[in-house]
Amino acid sequence: MEEQVFIRREPVINRHRAIIATRLIVHAGNEAAAAAALGQLATVWPPVRSVMVALDGCFPTPELLAWTPRVNVMIEIPLAALDQPATRDLAVRLHADGVALSLSGYDGRTALPDEPFRFLLADFATHPRFDDPPALPIAQHLVDLPAFESAIASGYAGATGWFFLRGQAVWGPLKTNHAQVMRVLNLVRRNAEVSEIEAALKQDVTLSFKLLKYINSPAFGFGREIQSFRHAVALLGYDKLNKWLSLLLVTASKSPTAPALMQTAIARGRFMEIIAAGRFDAGQRDSLFIAGAFSLLDMLLAVRMDAILDAMQLPAVITEALLNRTGDFAPYLALALACENENPALLIELAGQLDLSATMVNHAQLEALAFAEGLQLD
Repeated sequence: MEEQVFIRREPVINRHRAIIATRLIVHAGNEAAAAAALGQLATVWPPVRSVMVALDGCFPTPELLAWTPRVNVMIEIPLAALDQPATRDLAVRLHADGVALSLSGYDGRTALPDEPFRFLLADFATHPRFDDPPALPIAQHLVDLPAFESAIASGYAGATGWFFLRGQAVWGPLKTNHAQVMRVLNLVRRNAEVSEIEAALKQDVTLSFKLLKYINSPAFGFGREIQSFRHAVALLGYDKLNKWLSLLLVTASKSPTAPALMQTAIARGRFMEIIAAGRFDAGQRDSLFIAGAFSLLDMLLAVRMDAILDAMQLPAVITEALLNRTGDFAPYLALALACENENPALLIELAGQLDLSATMVNHAQLEALAFAEGLQLD
Protein backbone atom coordinates (compact mmCIF):
# COMPACT_ATOMS: atom_id res chain seq x y z
CA MET A 1 0.00 0.00 0.00
CA GLU A 2 1.36 3.42 -0.97
CA GLU A 3 2.39 5.57 1.98
CA GLN A 4 0.12 8.52 2.76
CA VAL A 5 2.49 11.50 2.95
CA PHE A 6 0.91 14.56 4.53
CA ILE A 7 2.43 18.02 4.30
CA ARG A 8 2.04 20.86 6.77
CA ARG A 9 3.05 24.44 6.14
CA GLU A 10 4.16 27.49 8.10
CA PRO A 11 5.25 30.96 7.03
CA VAL A 12 8.73 32.42 7.44
CA ILE A 13 8.44 36.03 8.62
CA ASN A 14 11.17 38.67 8.72
CA ARG A 15 11.80 41.29 11.40
CA HIS A 16 9.31 43.62 9.69
CA ARG A 17 6.58 40.97 10.00
CA ALA A 18 6.47 40.40 6.25
CA ILE A 19 6.22 36.86 4.88
CA ILE A 20 9.40 36.06 2.96
CA ALA A 21 9.02 32.30 2.45
CA THR A 22 6.86 29.28 3.16
CA ARG A 23 8.18 26.24 5.01
CA LEU A 24 6.68 22.90 3.97
CA ILE A 25 7.11 20.02 6.41
CA VAL A 26 6.83 16.68 4.59
CA HIS A 27 5.89 13.81 6.93
CA ALA A 28 7.34 10.76 5.19
CA GLY A 29 8.96 7.53 6.33
CA ASN A 30 11.55 7.65 3.55
CA GLU A 31 12.94 10.02 0.95
CA ALA A 32 11.38 8.19 -2.00
CA ALA A 33 7.90 8.70 -0.57
CA ALA A 34 8.69 12.35 0.11
CA ALA A 35 9.92 12.85 -3.45
CA ALA A 36 6.78 11.23 -4.85
CA ALA A 37 4.53 13.46 -2.74
CA LEU A 38 6.40 16.60 -3.78
CA GLY A 39 6.33 15.54 -7.41
CA GLN A 40 2.52 15.46 -7.34
CA LEU A 41 2.40 19.18 -6.53
CA ALA A 42 4.08 20.61 -9.63
CA THR A 43 0.89 22.12 -11.05
CA VAL A 44 0.03 24.05 -7.87
CA TRP A 45 3.50 25.01 -6.67
CA PRO A 46 3.46 28.57 -5.22
CA PRO A 47 5.48 30.70 -7.65
CA VAL A 48 5.89 33.94 -5.71
CA ARG A 49 8.05 33.36 -2.63
CA SER A 50 10.77 30.91 -1.65
CA VAL A 51 9.57 27.51 -0.46
CA MET A 52 11.65 25.78 2.20
CA VAL A 53 11.20 21.99 2.12
CA ALA A 54 11.83 20.08 5.35
CA LEU A 55 11.49 16.34 5.94
CA ASP A 56 10.01 14.89 9.11
CA GLY A 57 10.47 11.14 9.55
CA CYS A 58 13.67 10.71 7.55
CA PHE A 59 16.90 12.49 6.69
CA PRO A 60 17.33 14.08 3.26
CA THR A 61 19.52 12.00 0.92
CA PRO A 62 20.05 11.93 -2.86
CA GLU A 63 16.88 9.82 -3.15
CA LEU A 64 15.03 13.11 -2.75
CA LEU A 65 16.35 14.11 -6.18
CA ALA A 66 13.80 11.79 -7.78
CA TRP A 67 11.78 15.00 -7.48
CA THR A 68 13.14 17.98 -9.42
CA PRO A 69 13.09 21.09 -7.16
CA ARG A 70 11.52 24.22 -8.60
CA VAL A 71 13.62 27.38 -8.96
CA ASN A 72 12.23 28.89 -5.74
CA VAL A 73 12.89 25.80 -3.61
CA MET A 74 15.23 25.73 -0.63
CA ILE A 75 16.07 22.33 0.90
CA GLU A 76 16.38 22.18 4.66
CA ILE A 77 19.27 20.11 6.04
CA PRO A 78 19.07 19.08 9.72
CA LEU A 79 22.22 19.69 11.74
CA ALA A 80 21.87 16.17 13.16
CA ALA A 81 22.18 14.74 9.62
CA LEU A 82 25.43 16.48 8.67
CA ASP A 83 27.47 13.49 9.84
CA GLN A 84 25.53 11.21 7.45
CA PRO A 85 27.50 10.67 4.20
CA ALA A 86 24.32 10.49 2.11
CA THR A 87 23.05 13.83 3.45
CA ARG A 88 26.43 15.45 2.92
CA ASP A 89 26.41 14.12 -0.64
CA LEU A 90 22.95 15.62 -1.21
CA ALA A 91 24.06 19.03 0.11
CA VAL A 92 27.06 19.04 -2.24
CA ARG A 93 24.93 18.08 -5.23
CA LEU A 94 22.20 20.62 -4.45
CA HIS A 95 24.72 23.40 -4.07
CA ALA A 96 26.36 22.45 -7.36
CA ASP A 97 22.94 22.56 -9.05
CA GLY A 98 22.23 26.04 -7.63
CA VAL A 99 19.56 24.88 -5.17
CA ALA A 100 19.52 27.00 -2.00
CA LEU A 101 20.04 25.36 1.40
CA SER A 102 18.88 26.09 4.92
CA LEU A 103 20.02 24.43 8.14
CA SER A 104 17.73 23.43 11.00
CA GLY A 105 18.84 22.74 14.55
CA TYR A 106 21.64 25.32 14.39
CA ASP A 107 23.49 25.57 17.72
CA GLY A 108 26.28 28.05 17.01
CA ARG A 109 28.96 25.51 17.95
CA THR A 110 29.04 22.73 15.36
CA ALA A 111 31.38 23.32 12.42
CA LEU A 112 29.39 23.75 9.20
CA PRO A 113 30.33 22.43 5.74
CA ASP A 114 31.60 24.66 2.96
CA GLU A 115 28.23 24.80 1.21
CA PRO A 116 26.57 28.11 2.16
CA PHE A 117 23.23 28.18 3.96
CA ARG A 118 20.75 30.98 3.41
CA PHE A 119 18.90 30.50 6.72
CA LEU A 120 19.89 28.95 10.04
CA LEU A 121 16.85 27.72 11.97
CA ALA A 122 17.27 27.55 15.75
CA ASP A 123 15.13 27.04 18.83
CA PHE A 124 14.95 30.47 20.47
CA ALA A 125 14.13 28.98 23.89
CA THR A 126 17.46 27.14 24.06
CA HIS A 127 19.54 29.51 21.89
CA PRO A 128 18.44 33.07 22.64
CA ARG A 129 21.41 34.70 20.93
CA PHE A 130 24.21 33.95 18.42
CA ASP A 131 27.38 35.93 17.88
CA ASP A 132 28.17 36.59 14.22
CA PRO A 133 26.23 33.68 12.66
CA PRO A 134 27.33 32.68 9.12
CA ALA A 135 23.81 33.16 7.71
CA LEU A 136 20.47 34.68 8.70
CA PRO A 137 19.25 33.12 11.97
CA ILE A 138 15.54 32.23 12.01
CA ALA A 139 13.78 31.49 15.31
CA GLN A 140 11.61 28.41 15.76
CA HIS A 141 9.08 27.22 18.34
CA LEU A 142 8.01 30.71 19.44
CA VAL A 143 4.95 30.62 21.68
CA ASP A 144 3.46 33.98 20.71
CA LEU A 145 4.03 37.41 19.21
CA PRO A 146 5.86 38.82 22.28
CA ALA A 147 8.36 35.95 21.96
CA PHE A 148 8.91 37.01 18.34
CA GLU A 149 9.68 40.54 19.46
CA SER A 150 12.18 39.18 21.97
CA ALA A 151 13.85 37.04 19.30
CA ILE A 152 14.18 40.03 16.95
CA ALA A 153 15.61 42.15 19.75
CA SER A 154 18.15 39.38 20.42
CA GLY A 155 19.46 39.45 16.85
CA TYR A 156 17.30 36.95 14.97
CA ALA A 157 16.44 38.00 11.41
CA GLY A 158 12.96 36.49 11.55
CA ALA A 159 10.98 33.45 12.63
CA THR A 160 9.00 30.55 11.25
CA GLY A 161 5.73 29.26 12.64
CA TRP A 162 2.27 30.41 13.65
CA PHE A 163 3.31 32.46 16.69
CA PHE A 164 1.57 35.56 15.26
CA LEU A 165 -1.80 33.89 15.86
CA ARG A 166 -1.24 34.13 19.61
CA GLY A 167 -0.69 37.01 22.02
CA GLN A 168 -1.77 39.87 19.79
CA ALA A 169 -5.39 40.98 19.88
CA VAL A 170 -6.77 43.44 22.44
CA TRP A 171 -10.51 43.70 21.85
CA GLY A 172 -12.03 47.08 21.11
CA PRO A 173 -14.98 48.63 19.26
CA LEU A 174 -15.55 48.30 15.52
CA LYS A 175 -13.71 51.05 13.63
CA THR A 176 -15.53 53.32 11.21
CA ASN A 177 -13.79 52.02 8.10
CA HIS A 178 -14.50 48.42 9.07
CA ALA A 179 -18.16 49.24 9.66
CA GLN A 180 -18.32 50.80 6.20
CA VAL A 181 -17.07 47.59 4.58
CA MET A 182 -19.66 45.61 6.53
CA ARG A 183 -22.35 47.99 5.29
CA VAL A 184 -21.34 47.31 1.68
CA LEU A 185 -21.31 43.57 2.31
CA ASN A 186 -24.76 43.67 3.87
CA LEU A 187 -26.12 45.68 0.94
CA VAL A 188 -24.86 43.07 -1.49
CA ARG A 189 -26.26 40.22 0.60
CA ARG A 190 -29.74 41.69 0.43
CA ASN A 191 -29.43 42.43 -3.31
CA ALA A 192 -29.67 46.20 -2.97
CA GLU A 193 -29.74 48.39 -6.05
CA VAL A 194 -26.38 48.80 -7.77
CA SER A 195 -26.61 52.57 -7.38
CA GLU A 196 -27.04 52.22 -3.60
CA ILE A 197 -23.99 49.95 -3.32
CA GLU A 198 -21.94 52.26 -5.54
CA ALA A 199 -22.87 55.20 -3.31
CA ALA A 200 -21.65 53.27 -0.26
CA LEU A 201 -18.39 52.35 -2.00
CA LYS A 202 -17.78 55.99 -2.95
CA GLN A 203 -17.71 56.96 0.73
CA ASP A 204 -14.30 55.27 0.85
CA VAL A 205 -12.60 55.42 -2.54
CA THR A 206 -10.02 52.83 -1.51
CA LEU A 207 -12.71 50.14 -1.30
CA SER A 208 -13.55 50.25 -4.99
CA PHE A 209 -9.86 50.34 -5.87
CA LYS A 210 -9.06 47.31 -3.72
CA LEU A 211 -12.09 45.37 -4.95
CA LEU A 212 -11.15 45.86 -8.59
CA LYS A 213 -7.52 45.02 -7.79
CA TYR A 214 -8.54 41.67 -6.32
CA ILE A 215 -11.02 40.81 -9.06
CA ASN A 216 -8.46 41.62 -11.75
CA SER A 217 -5.63 39.77 -9.98
CA PRO A 218 -4.05 36.62 -11.47
CA ALA A 219 -5.62 34.60 -8.64
CA PHE A 220 -9.08 35.38 -9.95
CA GLY A 221 -8.18 34.32 -13.49
CA PHE A 222 -11.16 36.06 -15.06
CA GLY A 223 -9.36 36.69 -18.35
CA ARG A 224 -10.68 40.20 -19.00
CA GLU A 225 -10.39 43.46 -17.10
CA ILE A 226 -13.33 44.53 -14.96
CA GLN A 227 -13.40 48.33 -14.86
CA SER A 228 -16.13 49.25 -12.37
CA PHE A 229 -18.39 47.86 -9.69
CA ARG A 230 -21.35 47.99 -12.07
CA HIS A 231 -19.29 46.05 -14.63
CA ALA A 232 -18.46 43.46 -11.95
CA VAL A 233 -22.14 43.02 -11.04
CA ALA A 234 -23.08 42.54 -14.69
CA LEU A 235 -20.41 39.91 -15.31
CA LEU A 236 -20.28 38.09 -11.97
CA GLY A 237 -23.65 38.52 -10.31
CA TYR A 238 -24.30 39.32 -6.67
CA ASP A 239 -23.64 35.84 -5.25
CA LYS A 240 -20.14 35.53 -6.71
CA LEU A 241 -19.34 39.18 -5.99
CA ASN A 242 -20.16 38.68 -2.33
CA LYS A 243 -17.19 36.32 -2.03
CA TRP A 244 -14.83 38.93 -3.43
CA LEU A 245 -16.27 41.73 -1.34
CA SER A 246 -15.46 39.65 1.74
CA LEU A 247 -11.79 40.21 0.91
CA LEU A 248 -12.25 43.92 1.57
CA LEU A 249 -13.01 43.16 5.20
CA VAL A 250 -10.20 40.62 5.56
CA THR A 251 -7.71 43.17 4.19
CA ALA A 252 -9.01 46.19 6.12
CA SER A 253 -6.60 45.84 9.05
CA LYS A 254 -3.66 48.21 9.49
CA SER A 255 -1.91 46.02 12.08
CA PRO A 256 1.82 45.38 11.47
CA THR A 257 1.04 41.66 11.50
CA ALA A 258 -1.90 42.05 9.12
CA PRO A 259 -0.15 40.75 5.94
CA ALA A 260 0.63 37.39 7.57
CA LEU A 261 -2.86 37.17 9.06
CA MET A 262 -4.48 38.11 5.75
CA GLN A 263 -2.61 35.47 3.78
CA THR A 264 -3.42 32.85 6.40
CA ALA A 265 -7.11 33.73 6.44
CA ILE A 266 -7.48 33.75 2.66
CA ALA A 267 -5.52 30.51 2.28
CA ARG A 268 -7.85 28.90 4.84
CA GLY A 269 -10.89 30.01 2.86
CA ARG A 270 -9.55 28.85 -0.47
CA PHE A 271 -8.45 25.52 1.05
CA MET A 272 -11.94 24.88 2.44
CA GLU A 273 -13.50 25.78 -0.89
CA ILE A 274 -11.23 23.37 -2.78
CA ILE A 275 -11.60 20.33 -0.54
CA ALA A 276 -15.38 20.74 -0.55
CA ALA A 277 -15.58 20.35 -4.34
CA GLY A 278 -18.20 17.75 -5.22
CA ARG A 279 -19.72 17.90 -1.73
CA PHE A 280 -21.39 21.33 -1.82
CA ASP A 281 -22.88 23.41 -4.61
CA ALA A 282 -21.14 26.55 -5.92
CA GLY A 283 -22.95 28.93 -3.58
CA GLN A 284 -22.12 26.83 -0.53
CA ARG A 285 -18.47 26.63 -1.59
CA ASP A 286 -18.38 30.43 -1.77
CA SER A 287 -19.75 30.45 1.79
CA LEU A 288 -17.04 27.99 2.83
CA PHE A 289 -14.47 30.41 1.43
CA ILE A 290 -16.00 33.24 3.45
CA ALA A 291 -16.06 31.11 6.62
CA GLY A 292 -12.36 30.35 6.30
CA ALA A 293 -11.40 33.88 5.30
CA PHE A 294 -13.39 35.33 8.23
CA SER A 295 -11.90 32.88 10.76
CA LEU A 296 -9.25 35.45 11.72
CA LEU A 297 -11.43 38.58 11.56
CA ASP A 298 -11.33 39.00 15.31
CA MET A 299 -7.53 39.21 15.25
CA LEU A 300 -7.43 41.32 12.08
CA LEU A 301 -9.95 43.87 13.36
CA ALA A 302 -9.18 43.56 17.10
CA VAL A 303 -12.91 43.07 17.74
CA ARG A 304 -14.58 40.09 19.38
CA MET A 305 -15.92 37.61 16.85
CA ASP A 306 -19.45 37.67 18.25
CA ALA A 307 -19.53 41.47 17.94
CA ILE A 308 -18.36 41.26 14.33
CA LEU A 309 -20.95 38.68 13.38
CA ASP A 310 -23.71 40.62 15.14
CA ALA A 311 -23.00 43.48 12.70
CA MET A 312 -23.22 41.25 9.63
CA GLN A 313 -25.92 39.29 7.81
CA LEU A 314 -24.13 35.96 7.34
CA PRO A 315 -25.76 32.56 6.81
CA ALA A 316 -26.17 30.55 10.00
CA VAL A 317 -23.85 27.81 8.73
CA ILE A 318 -20.99 30.36 8.66
CA THR A 319 -21.70 31.85 12.08
CA GLU A 320 -22.05 28.38 13.64
CA ALA A 321 -18.63 27.38 12.33
CA LEU A 322 -16.95 30.63 13.43
CA LEU A 323 -18.53 30.99 16.86
CA ASN A 324 -19.15 27.44 18.02
CA ARG A 325 -17.13 25.23 15.65
CA THR A 326 -20.36 23.37 14.85
CA GLY A 327 -22.45 22.76 11.75
CA ASP A 328 -21.71 21.47 8.26
CA PHE A 329 -18.70 23.75 7.71
CA ALA A 330 -16.98 22.99 11.03
CA PRO A 331 -15.05 19.85 9.92
CA TYR A 332 -13.60 21.75 6.95
CA LEU A 333 -12.50 24.65 9.12
CA ALA A 334 -10.98 22.21 11.62
CA LEU A 335 -8.96 20.57 8.84
CA ALA A 336 -7.76 23.97 7.58
CA LEU A 337 -6.53 24.76 11.10
CA ALA A 338 -4.87 21.35 11.40
CA CYS A 339 -2.69 22.17 8.38
CA GLU A 340 -1.18 24.88 10.61
CA ASN A 341 -0.82 22.64 13.67
CA GLU A 342 2.51 21.14 14.71
CA ASN A 343 0.79 17.80 15.37
CA PRO A 344 0.62 15.80 12.10
CA ALA A 345 -1.51 13.13 13.79
CA LEU A 346 -4.38 15.63 14.08
CA LEU A 347 -4.15 16.48 10.39
CA ILE A 348 -4.20 12.80 9.44
CA GLU A 349 -7.16 12.10 11.75
CA LEU A 350 -9.31 14.99 10.48
CA ALA A 351 -8.52 14.22 6.84
CA GLY A 352 -9.61 10.64 7.45
CA GLN A 353 -12.89 11.78 8.97
CA LEU A 354 -13.63 13.65 5.73
CA ASP A 355 -12.36 10.73 3.60
CA LEU A 356 -9.65 12.90 2.05
CA SER A 357 -6.35 11.45 0.90
CA ALA A 358 -2.98 13.03 1.65
CA THR A 359 -2.64 13.93 -2.03
CA MET A 360 -5.95 15.82 -1.98
CA VAL A 361 -5.04 17.71 1.21
CA ASN A 362 -1.52 18.56 0.04
CA HIS A 363 -2.74 19.69 -3.37
CA ALA A 364 -5.44 21.90 -1.83
CA GLN A 365 -2.98 23.48 0.61
CA LEU A 366 -0.53 24.55 -2.06
CA GLU A 367 -3.25 25.67 -4.46
CA ALA A 368 -4.72 27.78 -1.65
CA LEU A 369 -1.32 29.23 -0.80
CA ALA A 370 -0.64 30.11 -4.45
CA PHE A 371 -4.07 31.72 -4.64
CA ALA A 372 -3.45 33.88 -1.55
CA GLU A 373 -0.03 34.93 -2.83
CA GLY A 374 -1.55 35.73 -6.23
CA LEU A 375 -3.77 38.39 -4.66
CA GLN A 376 -0.65 40.46 -3.95
CA LEU A 377 -1.74 41.52 -0.47
CA ASP A 378 1.57 43.13 0.45
